[in-house]
This record gives sequence, C-alpha cells and structure tokens, in this order.
Amino acid sequence: MLLARGHGAIAHMDGFDPATSFGPDVAARYDNVLRGDEEQAVAFLAERAGAGPALELAVGTGRIALPLAATGIQVDGIEQSAAMAAVLAGKPGGSQVAVTMGDMSRADAPGGPYELVYLVYNTIGNLLTQDDQVRCFSNAARHLSPSGTFVVETGTGWGWFSGRTSYVDAEQVSARAVVLDVNRFDPASQILEENHVHISAEGIRMDPIAQRVAPPGELDLMARIAGLQLTERYGWWDGRPFEASCPSHVSVYRRPTAEPEAE
Repeated sequence: MLLARGHGAIAHMDGFDPATSFGPDVAARYDNVLRGDEEQAVAFLAERAGAGPALELAVGTGRIALPLAATGIQVDGIEQSAAMAAVLAGKPGGSQVAVTMGDMSRADAPGGPYELVYLVYNTIGNLLTQDDQVRCFSNAARHLSPSGTFVVETGTGWGWFSGRTSYVDAEQVSARAVVLDVNRFDPASQILEENHVHISAEGIRMDPIAQRVAPPGELDLMARIAGLQLTERYGWWDGRPFEASCPSHVSVYRRPTAEPEAE
C-alpha cells in the first residue's frame, strides 16, 4: 500500500491530503502485507552499496532499510511521517538506522556522503509535481559520494499514457470481503488518483493514493538535470532485462565518468 508523501501540490481527490496521509493508522498496518521482493531488493542494493554507507529516501517503517543494515552496511533514512518513523524505531535494530525527519526532496541527512542513495516502491511518484521530483533527484545527487549510485524502483506508467483514464478492478473477492481498486488518471498533470475500497462485515475502509506518474525517459532527464546518468536498467530486482512489457523498472544512476582527452 502506498499513500502519497511529499512536498508539493495536493491531489485533486476530495478529502485527501497527501501531506498527512501517513498517520498512525496507516503506519500501524503498513507492513501487514509485504510484496515478497524484499530479499531480492536488499541483495541488489547491498551489491551497489559496497562498504556503504547508504541512505534511503522515504525510509518508512524500514521494510528495506533494516534487512540492508543487517548485512553490515550503515543505513540512514529520510522520512516525513513521524508515525512511520516511530514504527521503524520500535523494531529490532531500528535504533541503528538514523532517521532525519523531513521532505525527501529537500531534507539534509548529515551522515554522508553516501555510496548508495535509493528510492523504492514507487515512492518517487509520491511527489506530486515535476519540480519536486526533479528536486528529489538533485537532493539524492547532493548526498552521493563521487563514485556513488542512486537507485530508483518504480512503475513505468506506460499503461496510463496509452489512453486509459479510469477503471475499477476487483482486487479481492471472497465470501467475507471484497476489495475494489478505483482509479482515475489525469494525463495533463500525470496525477493518478486511486482508492482501495475494502468492504467486509466489519465495515468499509478507504485507502486513498495519489501519485504523479513519470515514465522512465522523464526520470532519465531528471537525472541529467541533477548531474547523473542512467548506467543500468532492469525489469526487476532479479536483474531480468527491461522490456516494453515490464510494468516496473529498477534504474541505476551515477555521475558521468570523464572521458580521456584525445591526443
């Protein structure tokens, strides 16, 4: 589950404020359903972190930061939600992850420079303006060592740019509960508004989401503005090739290496 976090425009969804969406209720159930890719993600990130240290933007409840730190790499985080940070701090090993409170596109983590800065789980989309997404890339680059790596994992967004602007999908149907995924996309702003509607005997719960969907090419331009360049792109954490059919991508950015001058 993702709810929008970040500085910038408020989504158009009535009654939804992404700046306050990660409160105690959401933080308490955030880890109830993990994606199952955590081990692969940690292995991928650990390989690129080397001896570290590493910085996670929007570190949340430590879904990735804690197992990465358990490999022996120093991991710091930036997090805007006090409730999410409190869950992280209360977990085994949570006190070893130094968390700077603030907006991931602006906050300064004092522990750098970092060999790895990473931003996973579609979280770049939680910044709802292009300006803030560009600023996030620049903030990541500012925290990197000269040889450092910035890793971004997010959806491609291609389905939304092919003309589809709304749909309702039955995510779960059982005798006791139904979960509906209700989506609306504005191609002009690239804002996807989504609400997971949980209907059961216990009642109805809404889980709203708002994200700015940026395709891979746009993210590559943001990296260039920040002085970085794409060096690797995969279809998933397991290193599978990135193809047109991939719904997500893992992209690796670094500073350009100086080319030798021609004699």
